[in-house]
Amino acid sequence: MIFDLLFVLVVLASVVSLLAVATHALRGRRHQAARLLIKFGVCLALYLGVVIVVSLVSPQRLLPLGENRCSDDWCIAVEDVARSASSSGTEYVITFRMSSRARRVPQRENGVIVYVVDGEGRRYEAVAGPSDPPFNVILQPGQAVTTKRRFNVSGHSGRLGVVVAREGSNRIPGRFIIADDASLFHKPTIVVLE
Repeated sequence: MIFDLLFVLVVLASVVSLLAVATHALRGRRHQAARLLIKFGVCLALYLGVVIVVSLVSPQRLLPLGENRCSDDWCIAVEDVARSASSSGTEYVITFRMSSRARRVPQRENGVIVYVVDGEGRRYEAVAGPSDPPFNVILQPGQAVTTKRRFNVSGHSGRLGVVVAREGSNRIPGRFIIADDASLFHKPTIVVLE
């Protein structure tokens, strides 16, 4: 995407600008260093402002069952949903299909988390069975693997949806990319359950 390239350019420009500021400061040109640092701060604030405004005005993406969400050549889709009554609410067993579009190298995606969210923003965590493959399983070129996760949902209101997200350091770059689902204040993309 164009915004991914823009993010890379912003990071490179930031590195160059901070090196220039440090060089001016080390050579005793503190006034020039301060002016350059102010310009850098204003540009960075403008970029972050655009990230936040676009996130706030963008509608939440709703995906149908079976539609892939890809990160490079690794993809994941919500393939099937089974619902049954349980003693504490409703149990959802959701089947995820992970696949590789790569042609030559194995793929894996670390830091993937899934959860169910209701219309009020309440989050319901996934439970994996002992024989369910993890999300970071290594996929050979063209391979697809399915895994299941269980969600116990009680007292929900409004629409239910599945969110596929990343945690930890895998999430950080997306926080600062314009129009990315993980960007600051952006509503997560969901696969609608009901």
